[in-house]
Amino acid sequence: MLLSELTRKQKLKFLDLAFHMAAVDGDPSIQEKRMLNEKLAEVGDNIIAEYSFSLSDNLEETVEFFMNENHRVRNIVYLNLIELLMIGGFYNTAEYFFLEDIRKALRISVEKRKQMIALTFDYKDLRDKAVRLCAKWLRREFLSKKKGQLYI
Repeated sequence: MLLSELTRKQKLKFLDLAFHMAAVDGDPSIQEKRMLNEKLAEVGDNIIAEYSFSLSDNLEETVEFFMNENHRVRNIVYLNLIELLMIGGFYNTAEYFFLEDIRKALRISVEKRKQMIALTFDYKDLRDKAVRLCAKWLRREFLSKKKGQLYI
């Protein structure tokens, strides 16, 4: 969400954080890989062509980069990390502490974190409703065509 508003360097640094987050507990899960692909699509083809797709050697340097950015950039980055973490609805202790350390470093309040988590669940619910709505429509269209009718 909102990654398109970041600069080229911020997008590249965000990808570093996202890949570190996905790997904090071992290899990324299928859901994490799917979400990483969505994040890659959101940052754009020019960034994908430039990104090395390997974990940066210095996570602290990447975090420090964002510590010096304005609050809007820090909030966008943290919101997207929350989305990556919450994709499956469950997360483990290593992921929680990783995200909590990032939150503290970026000076994001507990209240703001709660708001971001609520927004992430609202966004996920909206996407799920859209998927169900489209699936319902497609199923009706298929059944109507099967009966020789055109569904509009």
